[in-house]
Amino acid sequence: MERETQFIGQSAAFQDAVDRASQAAALDRPVLVIGERGTGKELIAERLHRLSARWDKPYVILNCAAMPETLIEAELFGHEAGAFTGATRSRAGRFEEADGGTLFLDELATMSSGAQERLLRAVEYGEITRVGASRPTRVDVRIVAATNEHLPALVEQNRFRADLLDRLSFEVITLPPLRAREGDIEVLATYFGQRMAAVLGWDEWPGFGPRALAAMEGHDWPGNVRELRNVIERAIYRWADPLRPVDALTFDPFASPWQPATRQPATVVEAAAPAAASETVLTAHAPPSGPVSDLRASVDAYEKQILSDTMARCRFNQKVAAEALGLSYDQIRHALKKHGLNQ
Repeated sequence: MERETQFIGQSAAFQDAVDRASQAAALDRPVLVIGERGTGKELIAERLHRLSARWDKPYVILNCAAMPETLIEAELFGHEAGAFTGATRSRAGRFEEADGGTLFLDELATMSSGAQERLLRAVEYGEITRVGASRPTRVDVRIVAATNEHLPALVEQNRFRADLLDRLSFEVITLPPLRAREGDIEVLATYFGQRMAAVLGWDEWPGFGPRALAAMEGHDWPGNVRELRNVIERAIYRWADPLRPVDALTFDPFASPWQPATRQPATVVEAAAPAAASETVLTAHAPPSGPVSDLRASVDAYEKQILSDTMARCRFNQKVAAEALGLSYDQIRHALKKHGLNQ
C-alpha cells in the first residue's frame, strides 16, 4: 500500500499537536518533534515542510540511528576526496542537498558528540565544512528534528549538548500516544480495516465485532498507530468470512505454544512479597493424583479447572486472565470456547 501521508484522528490532544505544527510551519525556525515510536513524528516533520515557504525546495531525511558514528559527520556535511579511507571522490552532504529547503533529522538523540558540535555551528552560523576541507560553505537549511527521548534529561547526563538543545527547541511539538487519544482508536482501526478489505477484494466492509472493539480499547498500544495498523491488517487478512464483522485480533504475532524457549536468569522472590497472578495459578492447582485411565480426559479436566479458577480470580476479565496464564488473547478465547467457559 502507498505511504500514509494524511492525519486521521479527532481527539483534542491529537488535533492540538497538528494545529501547533501548522502554526509553526510558517516560521523559518528549528522545530523539535517528540513522541513515542509510531506516533507520527515523520508525518509532522513533512507537514512542517509542506506548509512552509520552502515547500517547493528539497526535503531531505537522515535517520541518525542508521548511520555509524564514524560516518554520520561525512553524511551530514559531505567530504572531500581522500578525507578518509574509501573516499575516492568528493561528495556533498545532506546539508548541501537540502540547501534552500528542510533537513529532517530523525532519531536525533543518537547523534555523536562530535556531530552535535558541528551541527551546532551549522544551525548557529549557517555554515558547514566538508570533512577534509579547509573552507566552510554557506547553506540555507531549516532543521526539523525528532526523537523519542527526553532531551533535557540527556543534557543532565552529559549525553546531549545543552547549547544545541537551546538552538533547536524554538518550538517543541510533543505527540500524544495512541492510548491518550480518546476516540481515535476505533476511527483509525476502521480506516485501516477498510483499506485492507479493499486490498483483499472484499465487496464491502463488515466492521468489527464487540469483542474486537473491546480488545482494542483495552490494549496499551506501546507501538501506537504503527502497531494498530499491523494488528488490524493482520486481523483482516486472517479473517475467514468477509460477510461477518471481524471479531478476532492478534496483538502479539510471536505468541505461539511452539515458540522457542529462552533462558531466563534465576530470580529470588521475597517471602513477604505478594504472589503474582501467574505464580498463584501455578501453585493453586495440583494435578490429579492416583491412577489415570483416560489421559486426555484428565488433562482436559485439569485445564478446565485452571481456566475456571483463573477467570474467577481475575473477575472474568479475559485480558487479565490471559496475562496471568501467559497466553495471548486469542489463545485464551480458544481455550475458553473449547471448555464451554466463554458464556
